[in-house]
Amino acid sequence: MTRATLTAVPHFPEVGPGTDLPAVIVRALRAADLAPVSGDALVVAQKIVSKAEGSVVDLTAVRPGPDALRLARTIDKDPRLVEVVLRESTGVVRAQHGVLITEHRLGFVCANAGVDHSNVGLGPDVVSLLPRDPDASARAIREALRAAFDVSVAVLINDSHGRPHREGAVGVCIGAAGLSPVVSLVGRPDLYGYTMRTSTEAVADELAAAATLLQGQCAEGTPVVLLHGLALAAPDANTEEAGAAPLRRDPARDLFR
Repeated sequence: MTRATLTAVPHFPEVGPGTDLPAVIVRALRAADLAPVSGDALVVAQKIVSKAEGSVVDLTAVRPGPDALRLARTIDKDPRLVEVVLRESTGVVRAQHGVLITEHRLGFVCANAGVDHSNVGLGPDVVSLLPRDPDASARAIREALRAAFDVSVAVLINDSHGRPHREGAVGVCIGAAGLSPVVSLVGRPDLYGYTMRTSTEAVADELAAAATLLQGQCAEGTPVVLLHGLALAAPDANTEEAGAAPLRRDPARDLFR
């Protein structure tokens, strides 16, 4: 029998700028009597990483430039928000009424460059940005777990993104440490002996999406999820250094750009 379990860490405390998030996660796991074991994965919501690291902006202090003012009129958005989005982006992919899709400076293509009002809790005009280096954030949490529990655990930072041609948002991995985020199935046989020729599996995104079911999008208050019982591929040295980068498709091979 194949079985895996997902457990949302209960009673997770409020996080704000300057919080030592790795230490808080260790304490919350211990308080819940959840001891991770080697081979587990821990998925951490982007929002608490951003808040702890101070990746937030008070819109009352933002002065939009000409590009933001022009674009804000076109799409009917707060020009201060548009200014922050443009600062976080390397380019605009799509813009029309109420919708702004950009390429984030880290290479992710998503709405508003990940800039978000929800679940920030630092004032009505404070928005969160994506972490400056989510792979580094994942590595720091992984090292804290190794030191506290003497285990080798994969750590993922996830966020909710929309998808072309599909309704609704799903969790995706934006930062990773301790696993191969994309696994090649090329050369493996299927159930009937056919040899796979091109298939790859975005394991990190699958884990991120599964954890999102427990993290929720509203007032759940469960931003950290422990996944147990998964046979995760151990990363090689190159993959470990790459973090979540292998999940981003090369624009030269992206038929939808």
